[in-house]
Amino acid sequence: MSEGNKPKLKQWKEMKGENSWTMFKVLAEFVEGFEKMNKQGPCISIFGSARTKPDEKYYQLAVDVARGLVREGFGIITGGGPGIMEAGNKGAHLEKGLSIGLNIELPFEQSGNQYIDPDKNIDHRYFFVRKVMFVKYSQAIVVMPGGFGTLDELFETLTLIQTDKITKVPVILVGTDFWSGLVDWIKGTMLDQFSSISADDIDLIPIVDSVEDIVDIISDFYGASANELKPNYQL
Repeated sequence: MSEGNKPKLKQWKEMKGENSWTMFKVLAEFVEGFEKMNKQGPCISIFGSARTKPDEKYYQLAVDVARGLVREGFGIITGGGPGIMEAGNKGAHLEKGLSIGLNIELPFEQSGNQYIDPDKNIDHRYFFVRKVMFVKYSQAIVVMPGGFGTLDELFETLTLIQTDKITKVPVILVGTDFWSGLVDWIKGTMLDQFSSISADDIDLIPIVDSVEDIVDIISDFYGASANELKPNYQL
């Protein structure tokens, strides 16, 4: 081996050791999340932008959505940060319901909002662990307007449902003015032009604009089995 390659080999060996420790960090994060979330009742996740301001309409709508869902007996799970996440936790807090925050360590913008129940602010280092918690412990996913992170959470959830990797749950897009262009593209390009999805997949993403519509979709989905809700799948 040439002298020039020896530093690279050393770096590779150091990296392998680091990867072993990373595995234990990931396991610890899963264990903590499962232990805390297993104690909670049925919940619904609200996804949306961290950049939405309290004086914007979707902030207030997210507050109202959370309040309406708590009145139906659900707790609220958000990403724990500002914007739509804060609004969801605020709505749950105002109705004295479960208000859970699955926080994530970021170099900017993220810290736990004031409306999360103090004992239910769960910090995460890894996005993929956090997304497992969102999906495993949510009886429905309510998706407000958001950015790349919101789209990531939305499409991963849809992929898991589409491929039968998780229990099917309602996934509800809120905001016709925000989501209709994306759904039109999905129908016109993905479905009609390229046949890269099935026609039934469109039914996975209804668009609504009111709290009442959200409640109706979830109530119709679960019907009489609403009293037997539990985590969605076993790992």
